[in-house]
Amino acid sequence: MTGAKRPYVICHMVPSIDGRIVLESWKTPPSTLAEYERLALTFGADAWIVGRISMEPYAGKSKVPARKTPQPIPRTDFIARREAKSYAIALDPSGKLTWKSNVLSTGEQAVTILSEAVSDDYLAFLRARGVSYLFGGKTELNLKKVLEKLRKELGIKKLLLEGGGKINGSFLAEDLIDELSVLLVPVADGAIGTPSLFDVREGKGPARHLKLVSIEKRKGDLVWLRYKLKR
Repeated sequence: MTGAKRPYVICHMVPSIDGRIVLESWKTPPSTLAEYERLALTFGADAWIVGRISMEPYAGKSKVPARKTPQPIPRTDFIARREAKSYAIALDPSGKLTWKSNVLSTGEQAVTILSEAVSDDYLAFLRARGVSYLFGGKTELNLKKVLEKLRKELGIKKLLLEGGGKINGSFLAEDLIDELSVLLVPVADGAIGTPSLFDVREGKGPARHLKLVSIEKRKGDLVWLRYKLKR
């Protein structure tokens, strides 16, 4: 485990053989995603974290009303519930998710990570919905700071990172991933320009060396690989 300052982060993903992560065109059977979810449960994580786009289907759609009083809302963290069994965390620096509830249909308590640039109307909306929020920076998110807050404020010790390529790549670049779990789908995508497991930036990226922990063949010609990051 990492030191007490931040959670242990496991990046858990289901890519193609060539590292693509957009499943829609693969005709992936439901059993593959079911297997992915079963394996996720084996980690016993306290929470999972994704970006805004990935969270949209879970958050739902509603309207952010204009406030009747113009009094500013201080940029301090708001915790609606600290003792939840598990948390679903969204990285949403611009405050675009319009949560229908503070609890997902899958049972997790919603938490959103914002920048201080969001509007007072949006903060009032989150408070009224009972959605916890933490600030991760002035205009952009400091991921190390975000993880430390999740540990300190919510007691999250183990976190599943299930983001898109850019979010996973940002965690990789900041050396904030401790373990990598990939359930390889038996398909070669080959679609240039589509998101991959880690998309950091154009050109040379931050090479991180891995140590193989285990390899298992699963039903449906799936292969489950687990690595730990070398440090």
